[in-house]
Amino acid sequence: MPVLPPAYRWLATLQPLPRMLREGLALIDTAEQAGPASNPVILAWAAELGGDVARAYRADSTAWCGLFMALVAQRAGKPLPANPLWALNWARFGSAVVQPMLGDVLVFQRSGGGHVGLCVAQDEAAYHVLGGNQGDRVSIARIARHRLYAARRPDYRIMPTTVRAYGVAECGTLSTNEA
Repeated sequence: MPVLPPAYRWLATLQPLPRMLREGLALIDTAEQAGPASNPVILAWAAELGGDVARAYRADSTAWCGLFMALVAQRAGKPLPANPLWALNWARFGSAVVQPMLGDVLVFQRSGGGHVGLCVAQDEAAYHVLGGNQGDRVSIARIARHRLYAARRPDYRIMPTTVRAYGVAECGTLSTNEA
């Protein structure tokens, strides 16, 4: 597992992690390339996904939270929703849940569209979300609870015992726009 931010190092002690979360954490700190060029690693994700995603995704200057989510879902053996690059389409993934837990897919509304990531934890005001295109990188960000549009649980044959709600202290600022 890569080096996690200090506030989230406890994740490394959890076994077994939900597979989508494990796949996503392996990509932490992957970042866009500044300027007009694109990070070839991010472009390779689109190529790995193939089909319409590979044809549609051409530059890391394009929002890539849906690309990140599609990659970790595919690597975890989960089916993708139609048009997975569109964050709000992840509201049709898996099964709806009322109480988000570790590894659940969280879909948020934002000005100009949506955002998607994986639930890591929560505090009183926010969900702590692992996602792509958060500060132009794969990171864990705090996103206000009131922005939640949908919470979806991946379909598990056997749900990992670590899938539960984890409360943590507030740390860091609230993300206001993940574009």
